[in-house]
Amino acid sequence: MGEIWQVFEHAVTITVFVFVAMMVVDYFNVLSEGRLSSLIRGGVWRQYFISSFLGATPGCFGAFLNVSFYVHGLLSFGAMIGGMVATSGDESFVMLALFPKKALLLFGTLFVLGIVFAWISDKIAALLKIKSCQECNLQIVHTSPLDQSLSEQVLVQNFLRISWKRTVLLLGGIIFLIGLTTGIIGPPTWNWEKITLTVLTTIGIAIVGSVSRHHLQEHIWAHIVKRHLWRVFLWSFFAILIVGIGLKYWDLEAFVKAHMVWVMLIAVVIAIIPESGPHLIFVMMFAQGLIPFSVLLASSIVQDGHGMLPLLSYTVRDSVLIKAFNFIFGLAVGLILYVLGV
Repeated sequence: MGEIWQVFEHAVTITVFVFVAMMVVDYFNVLSEGRLSSLIRGGVWRQYFISSFLGATPGCFGAFLNVSFYVHGLLSFGAMIGGMVATSGDESFVMLALFPKKALLLFGTLFVLGIVFAWISDKIAALLKIKSCQECNLQIVHTSPLDQSLSEQVLVQNFLRISWKRTVLLLGGIIFLIGLTTGIIGPPTWNWEKITLTVLTTIGIAIVGSVSRHHLQEHIWAHIVKRHLWRVFLWSFFAILIVGIGLKYWDLEAFVKAHMVWVMLIAVVIAIIPESGPHLIFVMMFAQGLIPFSVLLASSIVQDGHGMLPLLSYTVRDSVLIKAFNFIFGLAVGLILYVLGV
């Protein structure tokens, strides 16, 4: 029972970190969205840089922006591939929680590879006469009036007519913050992880309390809570549990090391799934030292969390082509680095 509680506590801590980080990223993405649309217009190298940068930012929001730019004809086929190469989905938040330094190294590597593979993909697309976004319809990029969130009128209305959703989120955040600071949950000592969680949780409470009702409903509740939060918790819980059971009752480490190429192949195949979650098992395995960086990188190149889902609704053809390119790139890079001992 104690082991299950530890797994549960670890999963809750990761989930809260992911939730708050997603809120912060979403907050600034909405604020900067209009500027990005005008900034991205230009040459292909600007497209490669911006799409890869957006992809490398934690979460799926950068990927969603890339899809929006792509269907508006602002990104080339290669730039879209580069953005998806750089995208790690919601797992990026988990990686930041588990191994921040290596996670930043991974994001930086994906960013550079995104630019390189964007250029290569456009060259290949030109040779194969692949035309991008043939089935896409222009979509309106949704924005939210965040500039009004901190006005005195909005703040007063938020608490005079407080909704049950805001109440639940505020109480949940406050309870977690109390548990965190008193040592009931999270790291027992005041290390960087505890300090970071405390600061982020405080920021999260401030965001929940200050944003407009629209932003709370559409961005935080309807999107982050209902679509992401429970998935992050369940995948984190079972990934930690499975890896823990494998280490304790089955010689998982010996099996993985004896079949590393197969593990890499399985990782990139699973990464094809346009869903945040399955990739977490390999994140946890890397955190436990069971797989090398090359396997994690290969999986990260191919997988893009929910980032591909909006594009699937516009064009299945382009989505399949992008996944095919990323699969080849991911497997090639992973195998080369593995042979080199990375």
